[in-house]
Amino acid sequence: MKRKVFQLLVDNTSGVLTRISGLFARRGYNIESITAGTTADPNYTRITIVTSGDDVILDQIEKQLSKLIDVRDIHELEPDESVYRELALVKVRAGEKERESLISIVNIFRANIIDVTPESLIIEVTGNQSKVDALLKMLEGREILELARTGIAGLGRGTDKVISIEELENM
Repeated sequence: MKRKVFQLLVDNTSGVLTRISGLFARRGYNIESITAGTTADPNYTRITIVTSGDDVILDQIEKQLSKLIDVRDIHELEPDESVYRELALVKVRAGEKERESLISIVNIFRANIIDVTPESLIIEVTGNQSKVDALLKMLEGREILELARTGIAGLGRGTDKVISIEELENM
């Protein structure tokens, strides 16, 4: 099974995420993660989808997505030609005795402690998936009370695949 990261530019209309996720559900494809947010132009949304399958399935996914009426552009974000980031918030049980060692781990990963209570702390870490996974591995053996991961957001390096607003409006 291969894994691909697709970046879509879509019209910012109600139901667009439902139509995209529905396409995956109807065909039995898996979405590993999906992130979406408005672009610099509020008429458009950038969506990053991580999915997996064999070459045939991944090609089918790309072709089916490109046929959706709201999709203005789709392309694969190649790992060597792109920057990926993920955000994770991790709430860990941490009494007074555990805090010092947790702070050391947080500093090693250049993460941040964004909330502290007498019983817990919340760690914020941003980076590629392997960085987030490595921090979580270091926290094994501690009680993780809650975990929220955003999934991958990504952009291609350089300006080769950048589409101007004028080009989008003419599509």
